Amino acid sequence: MLANKKEFYSGVGLMVAFLVVLAIMFSPVFNGQNGLNYMDGLYNSISKGSAYYISGLQKQTAKYSGKVITASAVMKDEKQAMETAALFMKSGATVDVADKVINVSGDLGGILSNCLDDSDQMYHNLGEGIKTKYGMDERLTMFNWWMGLKALTRDLDKQKKFAESKFISTINKRAVECAYNYYRITPENISAKWGLVVFSLSFYVVYTLWYGFAILFMFEGWGLKLEH
Repeated sequence: MLANKKEFYSGVGLMVAFLVVLAIMFSPVFNGQNGLNYMDGLYNSISKGSAYYISGLQKQTAKYSGKVITASAVMKDEKQAMETAALFMKSGATVDVADKVINVSGDLGGILSNCLDDSDQMYHNLGEGIKTKYGMDERLTMFNWWMGLKALTRDLDKQKKFAESKFISTINKRAVECAYNYYRITPENISAKWGLVVFSLSFYVVYTLWYGFAILFMFEGWGLKLEH
């Protein structure tokens, strides 16, 4: 027996409506995407629009122009070492590869400027230029930049060149990573989508409460209650 039929069936109605909306959200009705993928793409676009640091890093790189470094980068294997060596060579550095170790000697400013140029192209979805430049997939190029620079920081730390190592790490995080992760995503300014953003956040709160009240009404209508 139901303790309160009206409350119980109100909860059932809320749950049925909740599931209908859920089914719509998982259907490809939002420009050919389901709701979750559409909103994920929207927030990625908005976050990309506020994650462009490359121009500032290019200005900071100028102080390393003419500063020669000599360091070794230990890569995963010989194949990755050869691929990454090509990046340093295009930057004007002298490179020697022995198995999976790259010995690099060159102008740090030149190396980082070249890396930032590649990151800038990737950020603006111009990967074909990078593919032509190095003769390999643009994503692989950026991945090798990330691995190569990370390997350089380890050796520079051993040499106690902490300022150089820290700046290289900053470029890896703010330029290389962003360019790789946001590749082929069109940046959006939140001011152009503020209505949709407010609606999505409000809907998330309401939809969560909706489910909670559906469960509450069904249980209370059934006669189940929490007691202290």
